[in-house]
Amino acid sequence: MSRVFVTGSADGLGLAAARLLAGSGHSVVLHARNALRAADARRSLPVAEAVVVGDLASLSETRSVAEQVNRIGRCDAVIHNAGVGLRERLVRTPEGLPRVFAINVLAPYVLTALVERPKRLVYLSSGMHRSADLRLEDVEWTERRWDGPAAYSESKLCDVLLAFGVARHWPDVRSNAVDPGWVATKMGGPGAPDDLDSGSRTQVWLAVSDDVAAKGSGTYFYHQRPRAPHPAALDPARQDELVGICRRFSGVLLPD
Repeated sequence: MSRVFVTGSADGLGLAAARLLAGSGHSVVLHARNALRAADARRSLPVAEAVVVGDLASLSETRSVAEQVNRIGRCDAVIHNAGVGLRERLVRTPEGLPRVFAINVLAPYVLTALVERPKRLVYLSSGMHRSADLRLEDVEWTERRWDGPAAYSESKLCDVLLAFGVARHWPDVRSNAVDPGWVATKMGGPGAPDDLDSGSRTQVWLAVSDDVAAKGSGTYFYHQRPRAPHPAALDPARQDELVGICRRFSGVLLPD
């Protein structure tokens, strides 16, 4: 059985994935942004091995989350599920970054770099990433008028870039990206047409399955089937550019 760390697992897709993992006998490390949410997560899944706490909008708290996970022990897989959505207003973190970029992109990068390297990494993206007009030169949104859906789409394209870049740099790790579909979570809203259970199964499958299709790397999946990502995600130069941006903002080096 595997130990799997799932970010943003106090509710929604993260909690659904954690429940599937625990129900199959795997050890699950949950994550919540504060102590109150951590208590909710523990009540929702009392069999979880542990709950780590930290707001991924904060660079220092993201570092703390990595330290907490490493104290628990090496994970076999990490599911980077935590995220904020397309209706997000422009709110800047203490580092001056939009929360959308800090939580959806920079935090997965920092955790990837600082959590002891697992065998598998899963990054949650979105079908909206295909509509992104990626502006890596202005991820801070200082040169453009704020557009929540555009910022969200860009962040989800960055998640695919990160997954594919890690797959290229770390050939011993299976690193993939997932579109969970438009599901009825707090982010997706009550009218979302896709199924929450189906939306969480692909990341669980990629994290622990022995199926041949789940043991590849550098692929974008929807409901356990490969899908073509935005063409920019396949460009090694863009992947490395994003890694460089994340390194500059965080001060954290992605080890070779």
